[in-house]
Amino acid sequence: MKKKPFYPLFVALTFLMTSHTTTVEAQSAMATKDLSEINTLKNLQIKEPVIPNHSVKLTDFGAVSGGQVLNTKAFADAIEALTQKGGGKLIIPAGIWLTGPIILKSNLELHAEKGALIKFTPDKSLYPLVETSFEGLNTWRCISPIYGKNLENIAFTGSGVWDGSGEVWRQVKRSKLTENQWKKFVASGGVVNESKTSWYPSEVFMKASEGADQNVRPDLKTKEDFEKIHDFLRPVLVSIQNSKNVLFDGPVFQNSPAWNIHPLMIENLIVRNVTVRNPWFSQNGDGLDVESCKNVLVENSSFDVGDDAICIKSGKDKDGRDRGIPCENVIVRNNVVYHGHGGVTVGSEMSGGVKNLYVTNCTFMGTDVGLRFKSTRGRGGVVENIYISDINMTDIPSQAISFDLYYGGKSIAETLAEGGNTISSKAMPVNEETPQFKNIVMKNITIDGAAQAVFLQGLPEMNLENISISNLLVKADKGVTIIDGNGIKISDAKFDIKESNVFTIYNVKNSALKNVEINSTSPKAITINGAACQNIDLTSSNLSKKTFIGETVPKKAVKF
Repeated sequence: MKKKPFYPLFVALTFLMTSHTTTVEAQSAMATKDLSEINTLKNLQIKEPVIPNHSVKLTDFGAVSGGQVLNTKAFADAIEALTQKGGGKLIIPAGIWLTGPIILKSNLELHAEKGALIKFTPDKSLYPLVETSFEGLNTWRCISPIYGKNLENIAFTGSGVWDGSGEVWRQVKRSKLTENQWKKFVASGGVVNESKTSWYPSEVFMKASEGADQNVRPDLKTKEDFEKIHDFLRPVLVSIQNSKNVLFDGPVFQNSPAWNIHPLMIENLIVRNVTVRNPWFSQNGDGLDVESCKNVLVENSSFDVGDDAICIKSGKDKDGRDRGIPCENVIVRNNVVYHGHGGVTVGSEMSGGVKNLYVTNCTFMGTDVGLRFKSTRGRGGVVENIYISDINMTDIPSQAISFDLYYGGKSIAETLAEGGNTISSKAMPVNEETPQFKNIVMKNITIDGAAQAVFLQGLPEMNLENISISNLLVKADKGVTIIDGNGIKISDAKFDIKESNVFTIYNVKNSALKNVEINSTSPKAITINGAACQNIDLTSSNLSKKTFIGETVPKKAVKF
């Protein structure tokens, strides 16, 4: 590994500052102003790990290839030998290396050479419980196959493969499998629920899942309580917590029990040139979950996973607010996402806040959603200063751009199938549990095929605020829905939409559609409803042959 103390990023990151203005003109000026003049974050320096110039081979410590012999002790002995020298590189040669959990130590590089497959044992008894955070909540889980805490200078390099044996840990829904796949799961053991809709690794797992908040049991308090459902407590593949200077460069990470790579409270994180993959049917099979981290680069990587691909998080509800560590100064660039619930996702566990996120030059092919922002009442937290540019999406089966402040723990496709994303609900009091999304710029977005182009839904008590989408080229079945938004601007956009109603606007204020073009000769319309509507500017838009104004919309709320 090349030794250098800093990884300089001479990138002019641009982020919008908070605005309290309420006029379309003021908000539009802020959104369209040269972003280099607004709170520019320049010369972000992400410190790379510095690894001492020592190296050993795994085979020097009695490791046996072939996938039959457990090499947990060989890994531990090799890491300890390097630690005694102040750290260094552990070289894992070509071969199949079966092992239990690997416990990381500071100043360590794990270099998996080409042809190396590190496969973690399916024996769950070898994964003891540890106190940790999962899905943003403080809890107990089985220790991760790759685990480290309170470390400095950690690197994963080489082109080898790290495999988490996730198939023995995960529930599987029958609807996501072919008939032959389903028969293989049933024949492998485990149990099937009464409705025969899901396969579980064990009866313990199935019963434990019934009382879970998604995948966490908040009702259990002691380690002894959790031990009783050990089989249910599937870990993430890679868990590195409260550490500094962490690098992933080159390997493949795949087949995780739950999330794949989970950096938690890391300062200086670089993820580049990696391949992250899970079966598309893997429950909660996220790719990369960056949580409460500072100074992050994710670049030149590919993701093909069973849930959200690149996820930005900061804890859930009270646990996340009590931690109070935002995810900040994050660059995501030059990545490709194949299957996944979201290409780049913010939330839903964002209770500590997310700020200063820059996403550029990414391609999403067939992801359930392209750009996905999600939260719900109870989270709290502020997501702000997000800049996204030059995104290409193809064949998106639901919403290409989605803001959903009523997230219920399901994919967009599942939510839509159950009749979700309805118009609005009654306003609730604003308090620390109210999430807020504001000051977001998106430009140069191409959507070549989607069920819906854009879905923006805030809360009636806390609208989505100051969102600008420009230079948008869209081919989709449905157009744009905007609900409970303040300061929403869509400009320089071309739409090819199948449905006749291109825009649905509900309780939106201080917003504008500028230079919007519809590439169709069939009748198109815009529908505006809601008593909270005010100051909606359509003066430079020729998007519709007919505009439907609801009876509750105040007079002169819409300018033509």
